[in-house]
Amino acid sequence: MKNDPLPRLDEDTELRQELLSQCRLRHGEIWHDDVSGHRVGCLDAADPAQIAKLHDGDLAHLAIHDPPYNLVCFDERKLEDFTDWCKIWVKNSTDNLADHSSLYIWLGADQNNSFQPLPDFMIMMRQFDRLKSRSFITMRNQRGYGTQKNWMAVRQELLYYTIGDPDFKVTYTDIPKILRGYYKEVNGKRTENTQRGKSENIRPGNVWVDIQQVFYRMQENVSGCFAQKPLKCIDRIIESSSNPGEIVTDYFAHSGTTLISAESLGRKCYTSDIDPVFCEIAIKRLENFRKNGETGWQNLNPFK
Repeated sequence: MKNDPLPRLDEDTELRQELLSQCRLRHGEIWHDDVSGHRVGCLDAADPAQIAKLHDGDLAHLAIHDPPYNLVCFDERKLEDFTDWCKIWVKNSTDNLADHSSLYIWLGADQNNSFQPLPDFMIMMRQFDRLKSRSFITMRNQRGYGTQKNWMAVRQELLYYTIGDPDFKVTYTDIPKILRGYYKEVNGKRTENTQRGKSENIRPGNVWVDIQQVFYRMQENVSGCFAQKPLKCIDRIIESSSNPGEIVTDYFAHSGTTLISAESLGRKCYTSDIDPVFCEIAIKRLENFRKNGETGWQNLNPFK
């Protein structure tokens, strides 16, 4: 297998500067896709005017945001500054969502620091009267063998909010029916929960254990990125909370996963990133997907 990966670009700022010459977008610019109507902007999620420019009056029915977990432009902020910053881009997002829409936000919880920034972020979200909290989803990272010092952190947190009464539909997962104990009498016969229903698997709850964390041996891997979400989890969100042809937004494009998922599922994606390098990675990933049907570069280099 060929190996030519990028190092993590949040750690190799010198290389990141060299890659800027290969980026087609500069700050404030938007790339318009002539094929599916996607938009990729090199924009600041906390700038209302720039986000309004991205939408150009088009309202989304689904927003999926994966902000830096208190890392903005690779610098850690004070907790209160981080939540103040989040309040701005959340408002920008809700201002551009339709009356019946869904909002998903990935956010970390540092178990060595009072589980921040998640608790303060959740309290901050109470200020948005338009939003209704619906679920606190946990996605398990399939990695590691445990630790002797603490319960190993193998989870990622996903907050689900709604505006109005959006469409919601879920399909069956790869998770088999394994838990027993819920008994019910059906036609005079006592049955337990694994015997009822037509599927061998279950619909998704708010704990997802069937999704593999992205690592370098997977085709969808995008080297250089430091917080890539698996396509399978973004597909699940888009299929459950939007309809074909609708707009999906993501103001932290990073590796471009939401863009690729929207393309494969027939939605339009309006996405942005403050960093031209990650904007370019997202666009290149879409172009590569259309050309080769590949969802990433495995352990290769998107700028090669």
